[in-house]
Amino acid sequence: MGFREMQIMVSFFVPRKNLVRRKNQECAIRLDPRSPYILDTRELGRRPGTMRKVQRTVPAPDDLGTDVIGVPPGTDVELDLRLESVMEGVLVSGTVQGRAVGECVRCLGEVEWDLRTRFQELYEYTERTRDDDDENEDEIRRIQDDLIDLEPALRDTAVLALPFQPLCQDDCPGLCSECGARLADDPDHGHEDLDPRWAALQILTSDPDVGTDGGNGQNGLNHVDDLKDDEKES
Repeated sequence: MGFREMQIMVSFFVPRKNLVRRKNQECAIRLDPRSPYILDTRELGRRPGTMRKVQRTVPAPDDLGTDVIGVPPGTDVELDLRLESVMEGVLVSGTVQGRAVGECVRCLGEVEWDLRTRFQELYEYTERTRDDDDENEDEIRRIQDDLIDLEPALRDTAVLALPFQPLCQDDCPGLCSECGARLADDPDHGHEDLDPRWAALQILTSDPDVGTDGGNGQNGLNHVDDLKDDEKES
């Protein structure tokens, strides 16, 4: 039997979905053990119940947050983790700490947020198979060559822990709708709400030259009378 005939027989007896999944696993990107986000599980020896602790400080990756708040790239992120060998793979749990910086959604001022959240994720062995109809297969995190990549799960955990609408303070008054001034800096800030129909009267009271013998005063008063008549008619 030739190689081509063997391929045909394998494709006949093995479901196509399994073949595609196996091909995707074989083409997976090789993990770099030198990365601070990569954990080596070989010390656990695949013995259920075996545990070890990992504490390390890693630089924050890009996009560790949302559009309005996040941990600046390269700043310290503290990891305090426990690796536990289970039947399905390795269960990683612990805490993640960092300093997030963002923008207040009301006044656009700077916001600092202490990120501290719990972390728990199950990484399954690559050779462990599930039902062919498992729709969550793409969401399963896998162990590759006894290595675990923490970065994707760390990013998901941090995004969920950060505030959706960060505020510089709970009672932030925001910005002035008229001029955009930051109201927290000037609690008495305000604008005079003048009816435009009384603009002529404002001119009479604010301009000392109006109302002199030149006749402007009488013209201004006549204009005010016209405004009063218009207001009565409306």
